[in-house]
Amino acid sequence: MSALKATKSVMSQSLQHAKIVARRSNERGHADHGWLNTYHTFSFANYYDPKFENFGALRVLNEDRVAPKTGFPSHTHRNAEIFSYIIRGELTHRDSMMAKGTSHLDQSKDSFYRIKRGDVQFTTGGSGISHSEQNEHDSQPVHFLQIWALPWKNGLTPRYHEFSVSDEEKRAGFVPIISPLKAGKTATVEQEKAAIPAIAGTIPVHADLLMGASLIASGKSAVWEVGTGVVTGKIDRKVYVHLPMANAGKAKVRLPDGTVLGEGDGAFVTKVNAGDMLRIASVGIAEAEVVILDSA
Repeated sequence: MSALKATKSVMSQSLQHAKIVARRSNERGHADHGWLNTYHTFSFANYYDPKFENFGALRVLNEDRVAPKTGFPSHTHRNAEIFSYIIRGELTHRDSMMAKGTSHLDQSKDSFYRIKRGDVQFTTGGSGISHSEQNEHDSQPVHFLQIWALPWKNGLTPRYHEFSVSDEEKRAGFVPIISPLKAGKTATVEQEKAAIPAIAGTIPVHADLLMGASLIASGKSAVWEVGTGVVTGKIDRKVYVHLPMANAGKAKVRLPDGTVLGEGDGAFVTKVNAGDMLRIASVGIAEAEVVILDSA
């Protein structure tokens, strides 16, 4: 048996207990408003399906394209952890806590700026925050994922964070982007202000939720460790795998049970436990950008 076949065999055996169900792109909710072309993995706005309301702490996964010089006007969020992952273009965020954002030159922890590819902008809605998201570019659309998580506690103090990761880092394997607040549900005011994540360098979220991303070259694979060694919910975790529509349909990935996902597809992975290794192979003709959302 070749080394490659042996590796596939071991991975298959190690995840025989997993259940993997594909969520095909054309099965998602979809709306084209002209200025906004959006796909909904879960029930959102005018799209409702009782089978797809949330997946563990994951509540919203929208894949959005916003036309130039348009965007989401100011609106209010409460009791949701909201983050934007930029695939292409740029997005300007303004909220009720800050004045107009700086350029990308300001990298301080509590600043916000016009986010671009490689950036993730995160907001704790908590007791209430108003914000807008605008594509202020003259000619280029912005393509991004809008993701919401259900917090473990309502009424939190609103706050935001930024994270940046290069394509080179993602090509080396899955990069953790978001991890639970290390102090957990019982965090003090001081611990909330310190905002220390379970995984150093990531964005802290008020949920048992992890997010990671990787760029996988055709013919290569990357491995996500379920729970990444830091979560409290260790049994029967819920892992969502998403392949954004980033390469004109040329990217595909294969999951351990043989399921193949095309661009826009996702997969619900259940009956996996912290420490399980989820190998994702790129089998299309283009590099695959893969986003993982791993929750209790």
